[in-house]
Amino acid sequence: MPDSPDARVVVAGASGLIGRALVAALRADGVAVTRLVRRPAHGADEVEWDPGREQLHPDVLAGARAVVGLNGATLGRFPWTKRYQHELVWSRIAPTQALAAAVRRLGEDAPTFVSASAVGYYPSAPGAELAEDAPRGESFLADLCGEWEAAAQRGAGERARVALLRTAPVVHAEGVLKPLLLLTRLGVSGPIGRGTQVWPWISLEDEVRAIRHVIDAGLTGPVNLSGPERATANDLGFALARRMNRPYLVRVPAWALRAALGRDAAEGLLLGDLPVVPRALTASGFVFSHPTVEDAVDAAVPA
Repeated sequence: MPDSPDARVVVAGASGLIGRALVAALRADGVAVTRLVRRPAHGADEVEWDPGREQLHPDVLAGARAVVGLNGATLGRFPWTKRYQHELVWSRIAPTQALAAAVRRLGEDAPTFVSASAVGYYPSAPGAELAEDAPRGESFLADLCGEWEAAAQRGAGERARVALLRTAPVVHAEGVLKPLLLLTRLGVSGPIGRGTQVWPWISLEDEVRAIRHVIDAGLTGPVNLSGPERATANDLGFALARRMNRPYLVRVPAWALRAALGRDAAEGLLLGDLPVVPRALTASGFVFSHPTVEDAVDAAVPA
């Protein structure tokens, strides 16, 4: 993305793990960033908004190269009670609808709308390959992702340029590694369920690079943001244990996960087989900095 007046990017959800890294990377390359914040703005590069109460004025997006929506309550809070499931849904739908409405009002002058989604869109599919044309699953998480994507596409209108980022769990201390680091440090990590289920994954660096690639390459529609090499839960867990020089022996049975986290969370996040492939990224020339889960773990965890 060139250092030019029209290179500005608007980011909603800039305080999260991915948002912070994206904003930092853009600014390091001289790209102007406007952050949408839910508090009084502290500078010219911030705009206060309240997507649950009022519309976003389209002038905020006018002239930008892209608007990136990354809002959403964490999936890592358990259990997923009915009340929290409601929060998971509306913390994504309301901001997405507000951004999409502003994009629609700008018409042909609107920036590309890059809207977050997740690989939870897909069903568990042992032995398959889940590219962007794979069908949607039937779980709570799949329904959430489907509604999230629909809010972006329907709200922005048929003429809008909309990219849907189906992101895999990010291999980072604040991402998928957060609960695993403590267990590994204590020497009580091991297979989760059977351990052979395929887990999609991506490093934080490649997540940010992929978002920028989506913007620069003009990709639209669903785009899988997931590492190119297949990895199982055991592959990730063992790579972390090896990196920290700790054992990998203590199995967590599937029934215990379902009891502790609830069936929706356990099946959607930990026990399902999700062999996601980043076909749209690789076909458009994207090259991963961390092509294996071991590379991603090594980048995220100090030796």
